[in-house]
Amino acid sequence: MENQALTEELKKLVVPLLEGEGIELVEIRFTQTRGSSVLTLLVDRQESGITVGECVHLNKKITGVLDASGAIKDAYTLEVSSPGLDRPLITKADFLRCRNRTVRFFLKQAVNGKIEWQGTVKNATDESVDIDAAGAAVSIPIMAINKAKQIIT
Repeated sequence: MENQALTEELKKLVVPLLEGEGIELVEIRFTQTRGSSVLTLLVDRQESGITVGECVHLNKKITGVLDASGAIKDAYTLEVSSPGLDRPLITKADFLRCRNRTVRFFLKQAVNGKIEWQGTVKNATDESVDIDAAGAAVSIPIMAINKAKQIIT
């Protein structure tokens, strides 16, 4: 099974379990290198963050679900952790959580002639993020974003 297809299958197995715990999946990565496979889940609780103890608890529960499903055929390591303060911003909800905070954007395609922007998030929709970049209003299409992170000061 191709890596992207496997990642999507794993996501379908893991998300209901996480949602049942009141936890959101921030990012999922499955990497394979010379004889070892690692499944990394970045998870968070929107209102309060997530503790190390919760990550340990989730690791045990998720391992049970994945092993029972047989989705990963070979041995693997499961890493469940918090995305930290500089978590990647991907969805509308991520950007709304950063409203009135400074975010740096690295784009796949130029917006107003630039592929890198930094500004204060004013609003977000499913299609775009509106920022104030040094007094200039800029709308960045979510599909154009390669990477976005909050600037921590």
